[in-house]
Order: sequence, then C-alpha cells, then structure tokens
Amino acid sequence: MILDRSKAPEFKVPEDFELLPPSEYTLSNGAKFFYVPTPGLAAVKIDLLCKGQRTSLPLDQTLVSSFTLQMLQEGTKTKDAGEIAEFFDFYASEVHPILTHSHEGLGLLSTKKHLDRVLEVFISLFTEATFPEKMLEKRKSQRKLSIRLEKEKTASRANQVFRKCLFGANHPYGIEIEEAHVDSISRGQLISYYETMLWQDLEIFVTGNFDPVELENLRLLLGQLPNRSVSESVLLPGINTLLAVTEPKETSVQSSIRIGGWSIPKTHPDFIALSVFNTILGGYFGSRLIKNIREDKGHTYGIYSSLAEIGDSNYWIIAADVQKEFYPEVIKEIYHEIDLLCQVKIDADELEVVRNYLIGQMLKQFSTSFDLIDRFQAVHHSGMDLSYFTQKLAYLKEFTAEDMLIVGQKYFSKPPYIEVVVG
Repeated sequence: MILDRSKAPEFKVPEDFELLPPSEYTLSNGAKFFYVPTPGLAAVKIDLLCKGQRTSLPLDQTLVSSFTLQMLQEGTKTKDAGEIAEFFDFYASEVHPILTHSHEGLGLLSTKKHLDRVLEVFISLFTEATFPEKMLEKRKSQRKLSIRLEKEKTASRANQVFRKCLFGANHPYGIEIEEAHVDSISRGQLISYYETMLWQDLEIFVTGNFDPVELENLRLLLGQLPNRSVSESVLLPGINTLLAVTEPKETSVQSSIRIGGWSIPKTHPDFIALSVFNTILGGYFGSRLIKNIREDKGHTYGIYSSLAEIGDSNYWIIAADVQKEFYPEVIKEIYHEIDLLCQVKIDADELEVVRNYLIGQMLKQFSTSFDLIDRFQAVHHSGMDLSYFTQKLAYLKEFTAEDMLIVGQKYFSKPPYIEVVVG
C-alpha cells in the first residue's frame, strides 16, 4: 500500500476510553500508596505529597513552607549539600520539591537499577535535614534578588496584583511577597515547620516496573516515613475582591492585562462544558482571542484564557502582554469576543475543529504511565477518580453550539470582572 503523504491521516475518535485506576494500599504509617506499573520501563517516578500548611502560618511567615522544602537537600546529618547533589547526579536521579497552595512534598525520578541506594539518601531528607545557616542565607539572598527582578516584569507583577484583587491583600492567596518576608525567615522556623507541620496526611504515588516482592519491599520501606495527623483547619480571612487596578510604568514598552473572576470547581456538573467554552474563547492557538488580537490586529504575541484554582478557590483569567498604546483597544476587543460567544452560536466548522482538538489533547495526556499517574493525582485531589475523563470524552463527542451559548450566558455574562493593567 502506497501512502499519500499529501493528506493528513484521518482523525478517529475512540469508541471507548477505559482507564485502569492505580492499585491502592495503606502503609504501616497510615499513608496511602498508589501504584501504576510500567512493564519494560526502567525509570521510576515517586511523588510523596502531604497536605499543605502554608495557610496555617501567619502572613509574615508565608514563605516558611517553600523555604523548608527547598532546603531539604542543603544538608543532612551525614551529607552536606554538595555531597547530596553529587550523589543524585551520579545515580542519574532528580529530586525536586512539590509546592502548591493545597499540597507540598518531594518528587523523585530515578532508575530501578539503583533505586535501593537512591532511596536510602532520599528518605533521609524526610527525617535528617539540618537546614545549615550558611545555605539558608544564600537561599534568602537569591530569593530577594528574584523578588526584585520579578517586580520589574509587568507580566509577573500583573499576576500578583490580580491575585491580590481576587482575594484581598490580607489573604494568604492574595498577599504580595516582599523582601521583608524573606528577611523574617529563620533557621528555627524551618526546623519547627519540618518537625511539627510538614508530612501531614501523606500520600505516595509510584510509577515503575516492580514484581510483587519488590513492590512489597518498597511499601515496607516507605511505610517508615513520617506521616503526621492533620492539624485543625485554620479559619481563613474573608475574601475582599477589588475590581480594577492600573499601575503605569513609564519605562515599560508593553502593558500586561489580566481580566477574570470567580469560577467553579472540577466537581461541578458544568465544569467540562465551561472548559470547552474557555478553550473556544482563549484556550488554544486557534481561539477567538488569538485570531482577533494576535492575527488580525497584531497587538500581542500571545493571549490566553484559562480556568485555574488556588487551594479550594476557583477562578478564570485572561492574560495578555500587549503594545502599551493599544491596551484600551485590546480590553475592548476581549469584552467583544466574550459577548459574541455568549450571544451568537459558533458555526459547525469551528465546532468540529475545537471538538477534534480537545479530544486529541485529552488522549495525548495519557501517552505514558507517568501521564496516567499525573492525571490521577489531579482528579484524586479534587475528590474524583479517573471516570472523570470518561465523562469528559463523552461530552466532547456530543456538545453542541447551543450548549456553548447556555454555559457562556450562565458564567460569562455577568460583568464587571476584575481588570488589572500593569505597564
């Protein structure tokens, strides 16, 4: 058979989409252990996550959790920072901190061949970190420099101001990080956080090629890790939303625009439909905002719309960095495209392009077992399971132009929105 390479392969939507959930165990320390096998693959991925405690800290200590995680590899009772780095490099392994507003922990990428040796040092990070004063001062100096540099970038500044507008300046999710927050961090605070607040409600996600005996040995080993009971929840301050902020920068040649508002969680029945609407508006390179503001008018290299979450809060945001003199016009066109999508049905051709794009993107997210465990983590932490993706595929096959009008009018037709311009 001779292939006609002048034609793209026919796009076929799978009839069914079955995802096998990870095997689940409870370890001797009470931690949940989730395992996805990777037959024939020598790589191993282990993520150890616990409940994030950043919101339990006073606002002036908001950086303590991130510094604690970053300092874990700066020294243990038996190795200094250089020896730890050299050890993991020698065994082709990577250790990285994991930090969100909801979870914190450590991730490990390694090989099965050397896993026993690597785990010995990796596990020591959970119980034997020493937080050397000299390395802490170096980290603090680096972070203060980063803060100064980020404040000069209109995009970074706009993101921070948007979160402050959304939550309020006195909320853990809206606080502006200043150099004073870095200066206030002490070694004693990190040790206290490490010994009393870190490693609460531990969950372990493993991907690798293990036989039953090897898997049992791994569970026994990881069952020795600390797993503390969850602290009593702290009542967060009330949300104080501010609708508009403009920060001119005389030396800036561009303006960073952020427009958005509150949204719904993944568990909401409308979420999948809303995510499709968001894609049409600004969620991919063929979106309405890209075609209008990048391709037709040339005011930006990129503009996108996304659904996001911080902790238990959900919001949507449109972001663009545009030529300074044109930002009022860009804002006007953003609202114009939102109104159009809420009032006029999209045509059949655009509908099918978006449908095929979203189905292809979703299927691509499950190319490997590593992808599967990442997708499982995402829905698991939202209180769902992998059936979410089966439901999503079913919706993507069948959604209509009328569905988009309904969801758009329900969630995108109630201005005013938060509007931030920096630069």
